[in-house]
Amino acid sequence: MRPARRPMGVVVAWVRRQPPKVKAFLAVVAGMAALVFIRFIVHDHDNLFVAAEAAHALGIGVLIYKLTKERTCAGLSLKSQELTALFLAVRLYCSFVMEYDIHTILDSATLVATLFVIYMIRFRLRATYMLEKDNFPLYYVVLDTRGRLLTALGYGLWPSMVLLSEIVQTFILADFCYYYVKSVVGGQLVLRLPSGVV
Repeated sequence: MRPARRPMGVVVAWVRRQPPKVKAFLAVVAGMAALVFIRFIVHDHDNLFVAAEAAHALGIGVLIYKLTKERTCAGLSLKSQELTALFLAVRLYCSFVMEYDIHTILDSATLVATLFVIYMIRFRLRATYMLEKDNFPLYYVVLDTRGRLLTALGYGLWPSMVLLSEIVQTFILADFCYYYVKSVVGGQLVLRLPSGVV
């Protein structure tokens, strides 16, 4: 007699058999459902933002550990790290101007950690950096960062600029996460983006 399979195992096996487009659709639906769930569960959204910023700082910490332990930056984008530092610097400026609270402290810590990652890639691990793979245009993200800066300075319709910059940032991160997960599932050490994606 065959042992009964767990329901979660059945669902995971079914998802693995699906084509990539169906998996992407299921991921989007699951993400939207999670956002709706969080919207109804979390009453103080400031705590949610603090948790997200803390998770980002923790992720950068794990990245620093990987860089110092493995002594390689193969597959890591220097441009992405520089853009993240630019984004964090603008966000930190906005935080100083507008609120100056726990977000400022977390953004400061994350910016320092990101600058350390940039230092490691540029100077300590330069031999393992893959310049030929790090070739996406910078202006996509710089426009988002400039929008945040204009918002902080008080120019234009700031609520729509904040919304637009958050949407752009979310799509950039979601796109990267999709290809990262795809490469990890495929067992690749280096993230390979299809040509023309970015």
